[in-house]
Amino acid sequence: MRFIETALKGAFVIEINQITDERGFFGRSWCKREMEEHGLNGNVVQANTSFSKTKGTLRGMHYQKHPHEETKLIRCTKGAIYDVIVDLRKDSPTYLKWFGIELSETNYKMLYVPEKFAHGFITLTDDAEVTYLVTEFYTPGAEAGLRFDDPTLKIDWPLEATVISEKDSQHPDFDESVLP
Repeated sequence: MRFIETALKGAFVIEINQITDERGFFGRSWCKREMEEHGLNGNVVQANTSFSKTKGTLRGMHYQKHPHEETKLIRCTKGAIYDVIVDLRKDSPTYLKWFGIELSETNYKMLYVPEKFAHGFITLTDDAEVTYLVTEFYTPGAEAGLRFDDPTLKIDWPLEATVISEKDSQHPDFDESVLP
């Protein structure tokens, strides 16, 4: 696996080191030891999958509140998404900055999302499937979110959201006092 740190300290794009031959390729998409050697949280406790039928479906921006913050490893296994993270660490030099990247079934890239980051994505294709490895169990009541179009964040989405859940569209305006 190749680890490429983003402009947001602690967040990484991870690429599969492909060993190719006439059949195609083989590569590692998860290794607890390699994660920990790079100082990353490798304690995966849950794997989640989401499927979105329609291009333009937006999910996010989600995070879990203290003490249930989670690290995520995101990979698009079918179709393509534009994946976005926002640094919510108040003591970080990149506080409230965002990073976005296309993840797809053909580029095999993954995004490592540290604790205290909000995460969301918009589908770039119909029938997009995303797998999340997470380091904390889902805890009802600990979930929270930021509005995907909050003017404080100024996220530059590559296309207009045409499908969004009522819950995600109802996240309140940015309020620093409720952050983790």
